[in-house]
Amino acid sequence: MNVATLTFPTDIALPEWLQACLLEYRSSSGSSSDAPLADADLICEAFNFAYSLHEGQYRASGEPYIAHPVAVAGLLRDLGGSAAMIAAGFLHDVIEDTDVTAEEIEQRFGIEVRRLVEGVTKLSKFNFSSKTERLAENFRRMFLAMAQDIRVIVVKLADRLHNMRTLEYLPDEKRRRIALETREIFAPLANRLGIGRFKWELEDLAFKYLEPEAYRAIRQLVADKRIDREARLERVATTLQERLDQLGIRCYDISGRPKHLYGIYEKMQRQQKSFEEIYDIAAIRIIVETNDECYRALAVVHDAFRPIPGRFKDYIGLPKPNRYQSLHTVVIGNTGRPLEVQIRTLEMHHVAEYGIAAHWKYKETGNSYAKLSTDDEKFTWLRQLLEWQNDLKDAQEYLESVKGNLFDDDVYVFTPGGDVIALAQGSTPIDFAYRIHTEVGNHCAGAKVNDRMVTLDTPLKNGDIVEIITQKNSHPSLDWLNFAVTPGAKNRIRQWYKRSHRDANILRGRELLEKELGKRGFEALLKSEPMQATAERCNYQSPEDLLAALGYGEVTLNLVLNRLREAIKARQPIVAVPKEESTNTLLHPATSNTPVQPVARSKTSPIVGVEGLLYSLAGCCNPVPGESIIGVVTMGGRGISIHRQGCSNTENVPGERLIPVSWNTTEGNSRPQTYPVQVQIEVIDRVGVLKDILSRLSDYNINVRSAQVKTFPGQTAVINLGIDIIDHEQLERIFTQIRKMSDVLQLRRISQVDEQPGG
Repeated sequence: MNVATLTFPTDIALPEWLQACLLEYRSSSGSSSDAPLADADLICEAFNFAYSLHEGQYRASGEPYIAHPVAVAGLLRDLGGSAAMIAAGFLHDVIEDTDVTAEEIEQRFGIEVRRLVEGVTKLSKFNFSSKTERLAENFRRMFLAMAQDIRVIVVKLADRLHNMRTLEYLPDEKRRRIALETREIFAPLANRLGIGRFKWELEDLAFKYLEPEAYRAIRQLVADKRIDREARLERVATTLQERLDQLGIRCYDISGRPKHLYGIYEKMQRQQKSFEEIYDIAAIRIIVETNDECYRALAVVHDAFRPIPGRFKDYIGLPKPNRYQSLHTVVIGNTGRPLEVQIRTLEMHHVAEYGIAAHWKYKETGNSYAKLSTDDEKFTWLRQLLEWQNDLKDAQEYLESVKGNLFDDDVYVFTPGGDVIALAQGSTPIDFAYRIHTEVGNHCAGAKVNDRMVTLDTPLKNGDIVEIITQKNSHPSLDWLNFAVTPGAKNRIRQWYKRSHRDANILRGRELLEKELGKRGFEALLKSEPMQATAERCNYQSPEDLLAALGYGEVTLNLVLNRLREAIKARQPIVAVPKEESTNTLLHPATSNTPVQPVARSKTSPIVGVEGLLYSLAGCCNPVPGESIIGVVTMGGRGISIHRQGCSNTENVPGERLIPVSWNTTEGNSRPQTYPVQVQIEVIDRVGVLKDILSRLSDYNINVRSAQVKTFPGQTAVINLGIDIIDHEQLERIFTQIRKMSDVLQLRRISQVDEQPGG
C-alpha cells in the first residue's frame, strides 16, 4: 500500500489516538512490502484498507459504516490489545460485508490478523434450516476459533458492545433478539473472561431493551439516592482511611462504587425485595499493595464496623473461575445499614476490570500467532464447550448447554488431594465424577462427602471434600439423569447408554436396510466393497458401525441408500429403470421380477395404474407419496391393495397378482392432503419428553392423531404416535429432527395390520 494513499476522512471524527497514529505513519517512510509491518504501520494500513472497503456503506443510524470498526478498534486498544487485535477490530466485518477473502487479509496483514478476523466472521453466507441452527453454528465456529486464539472472543465482545451502544436505531423485534442473545451468551462470556467493564455494560444495555420500564425506574431511583449514598460512603471511607494510615497500610484508593443497574434489578428479582430493601446498591472498594495487606485491611474493617456473620467471602484464597480475586465482607455502617466492602490489590483490580486482557497468556508458534493452552485451568469451561461440539448434534440442545455452562453460579468443591473443582449450583457427586473423568463417572458406585457416605443425588456445597468410589462392574443408571445437573454429565450418561445398546441398534439398522433392499442377496451386499465404501463415505469404519448408526438414527436411511447407489454406480453400469421401482431393483436391475409397463397418468386419482378400479392403501405398511409402491390384487373382490415395495406381506404373492403402480405427481390430482403413519419411539424416561417430541412435530405442522406412552420402572419408555404425513420427504425430515433429540434412543415406523394381501 502506498503511504500517500493515507488520508484523514472528512465524513467521521477520528479519535485522537488514531489521528496521532496516522500522523506518525504519514511522516515516516513506510515499510518494505517484503518485511512484516511494524505495529503503527499495521494499525494504519488496516484502518485505511477498511475505510476504502466500507466506503459508501452506512449503518442504520445513518452514519458511515467505518465508524463502527473504528469504535471496535478503540475498545480493543483501551483493553491493552496488541496491534494485531486493533487491526482485526478495523477489519472484522470485511469478509462478511465485502468481496475480500481471508487469503487476501493474510497476504496484506499476516496470518495472526487473518485468524482473528475469520474467528469473528458470522456464517451469513451459508444456508441453515432455521435461525436456531444458524445461531448454534455461529457459536460452534466461534468457540473453535477461541481454542486457536482466545483473543477472538475479545474482538467479538468489543464488536457486540459497540453494536449494543447503537441498538436504538434497529427495529424493536431485532433489538430484543440481539439484546436477549447478548444477555444469555455474550455478557456471560465477558464474565468468564473476567472482563468486568464489558460484562456490566453489556448487561445494562440488554436490560435497557428487554425490560425498558424497569430499567428507567431503577435508573431514576439510583439517581435520586445518589447524594445521600455518596455522603454516607464518604464518611465510611474517611474512617477507614484514617485507621489504615495509622497502621502504615498503603492504600492506593478507597472509594464508593455504585452497582450496575442490571445487578440491582437481578438481586431484587432473586430476593423478591423492593429497591429500598437492597442494602448493597453501592460498595466501598479498598485497593492496597500486597496480599498480606488485604487481610490486614480486612481486620481494620471488622474492627471499625460490626461484620455480619456468614457474609464474608475469600476470593483471594479461592479465586473465581475467571481469576477474579478480592475479599468481600458485609458490615453494619455508620447509619446502621449493611454495607459491602471489597478489598484487593492493584493487580487484582486490573484483572477484575480487564480480565484475560490483563495478562495475555499464549504459546508462541511458528506462525507467530497466539494459541490457547487448553490445559490452563482458567479455560476448563471452554474445554467443555469444545467437547460438546460433536456430542450435541441438536442445535437447540447445544445452545442450552452453552448458556448453562457460561453463567457464573458455581459451587467450589475439593478432591481428596486438595484440587479445586468448580461445578454448577445444585451439582451432585455424579456431576463431580464425570468432571474428573468419563470412566470415573461410568464406574461410579458411591460417594463420600467430608468422609461420610452420601447418596449420589446429594447436592454439593462450597468447601465439600468429595471422594468417588468406583467398581469395575458398575455402570450408569438412567435414574442419574433425574438429578445430574451439568450438561457434560448428562450427555456422557446418554452416550454410555447408546453404546451399550449397540447390538440392538445394529439389528434395527439391518431391518431398516433389508426392508428397502429386499432379502435376496442382502448378506452378500453387506460384505461387498460398495457397502464398505458407503460406510466410509458416511464417516464410519465398517458396515457394522454404519448399521448401528442407522439403527440409532445418527444417519438417515435415505443418506445410506443414496451413498450405496453412488458406490454401486462407480463399480458397474446400472440398467435404467422407472423411478417407481424398488431400491432392490436399482441394485439388481437385470433380475427384477416386477414387470415394467407404461401406464397413463391420471389427474383425478392419487395412484397411477388403478384407473377405474377399486383400491385402498394397505394398513400393514401405510405407504405415503414419494415411496416406491406395488399393487396387489386382493382375494374376495376387494380391489387393489397398495403396498410399499419390500413390504413383507407381498413377498409370497404370485407374480400374476402384482400390478405396477406409482404415485400421481401431476398437479391438480385429487389425492388426500395427508396420509396416516404409525411411529414408535424409544426414549429415556423423563418428565416432559413427550411434550418435547410433540413440540417438534408442531413446529413442522404435523397433526398427531393418537399418542400412547408405555413406561417401565428403571427402564426406557416407549411412545407410539399416529401422525398425518403429506409425503415421504416430510416423514424423513421430521424423523431426522426427532432423532437429533438426546433422549431419543430409537425411532421406527410400525404397522397396524388390518388387511392381508391374500385375504
